[in-house]
Amino acid sequence: MPHAPVPRSYPIFRRLPAAALCALLSGAVFLPALPAAAQDAPAVGAQPGASRTYAPPSFRDLARTQIDTVVNISSTQAPQPSAGGGRLPEGMDIPPGSPLEEFFREFRNRQRGGHGNGSPESGPNGGPQGGGPQGLPSMALGSGFIIDPSGLIVTNNHVVSDAAEIAVTLHDGTKLPAKLVGSDAPTDLALLKVESAKPLTAAHWGDSETVEVGDWVVAIGNPFGLGGSVTAGILSARARDIQQGPYDEYLQTDAAINRGNSGGPLYDAGGAVIGINTAIYSPTGGSVGIGFAIPSSLAKPIIDQLKDGGKVRRGWLGVQVQRVTPDIAESLGVEGSGGALVTSISPDSPAASAGLRQGDVITAFNGDPLEQMRQLPRLVASTQIGSTVPMTLLRGGKQQSIQVTVGELRDEPQQLAMSGSSGAPRSAQPEESKSALGLKLAPLTPGLRETFAIGEDVDGLVVTEVDRDSAASQRGLDLGDVIVEAGQEPVATAADLETRIAKAKEQGRKTLLMLVSRGGDLRYVPLPLAPEIGGKKG
Repeated sequence: MPHAPVPRSYPIFRRLPAAALCALLSGAVFLPALPAAAQDAPAVGAQPGASRTYAPPSFRDLARTQIDTVVNISSTQAPQPSAGGGRLPEGMDIPPGSPLEEFFREFRNRQRGGHGNGSPESGPNGGPQGGGPQGLPSMALGSGFIIDPSGLIVTNNHVVSDAAEIAVTLHDGTKLPAKLVGSDAPTDLALLKVESAKPLTAAHWGDSETVEVGDWVVAIGNPFGLGGSVTAGILSARARDIQQGPYDEYLQTDAAINRGNSGGPLYDAGGAVIGINTAIYSPTGGSVGIGFAIPSSLAKPIIDQLKDGGKVRRGWLGVQVQRVTPDIAESLGVEGSGGALVTSISPDSPAASAGLRQGDVITAFNGDPLEQMRQLPRLVASTQIGSTVPMTLLRGGKQQSIQVTVGELRDEPQQLAMSGSSGAPRSAQPEESKSALGLKLAPLTPGLRETFAIGEDVDGLVVTEVDRDSAASQRGLDLGDVIVEAGQEPVATAADLETRIAKAKEQGRKTLLMLVSRGGDLRYVPLPLAPEIGGKKG
């Protein structure tokens, strides 16, 4: 007797939504992004036991209420005398080969009164340059947002810097001339003012300190000149230092931010401004999901100062500092790698008056511990000018506390990058040169001072040659550098250096801390006392 056919059974997860299927396969718990009440309520008309599908939250209410607070900004720079024009205007730089390349070329030519079939010169990335033919003015496009119904608008400094004319276009198409109230290059912020016949819709500040990684964020701006564009994502990271200035503390987001979004707002899910979109990381020129915004906690006090006086006043100590690396910490005999190592002190500065010394490690300022060196410039800058605050430091391995009266920063210090030589090694060896730690060194003589343009106020041993396979080369030491101190003690002869090396070895140190002068600027460099394993290539 033939057997009855066996019904085919199907795994139950085949009927699950795709997102739930992924969660099931990975062993994760799928959490719907809906209010609790919506999660508990069964779908209307759903059959008992039927699966439910979920969707991410909608930002339509946020977009509807905030889009009128966002403006498009265009600034016109005076013609440049150079034949090559200038850089491509903000918002019009697109990747080579992009399908929008021809569109934006024609758009730019129409903006300048030209024809759409022109063939502008190419810049380094293959895109059309700014400046235009026959010395026509160049245009920069960006974004901004209204913070006061009277017409105050926040944007980036780089959107309006060096502008001869600035125009603001509201979401309804109204175009208004704008004047610059004030700007701050170190934080890349600017404040504009427009005159409107009616009150304008203004955004409100939020608190960037309350937003956590993983929270939803929304950007609205003018990417590639396409105004009123809304994008959404999450907060990817906090306190990013992208080496753009001394006060870097950027929020990172994966919300799509492109050229032309600069100066536009980054909102939290409640519609409050928690950042100003400023920069992107992009090997291609377009969004790759890594954008950066100035946090509102940093921006709002700056904007308030610009509103009140058109400029920013900052606290000042008068020191140059560098990061305490693990090697430097070992050389100093201190625990951990937090704090800021003092490399130089300006004469007649608040730091000098307080008794701060070269080689001190500042570990706390005004009660705030310094886990990283870059915290110090921000803390000092935001401290009230003229106030006296406590500062904790390590000196000779011992903790001390001093009082410092904060001064006013007059001129922004230039940030110099120290790097090693990429050219062929040169030689300038007098007879008395000696070798140590991968370096050939000689006492300073009038001839060597002239050869390397070393000032009379610098004393020490000058580097006359660097072994390319040495740790000294890897750590950036170069011909003409002057070793001022070794082990936090002055050196003037090769014998001095040999004594410092021997002393460090007796103390069980693995590295010797060198204070190096290059072009008058000082920095500390830790050099291994023994060859590093794997330091040479086979």
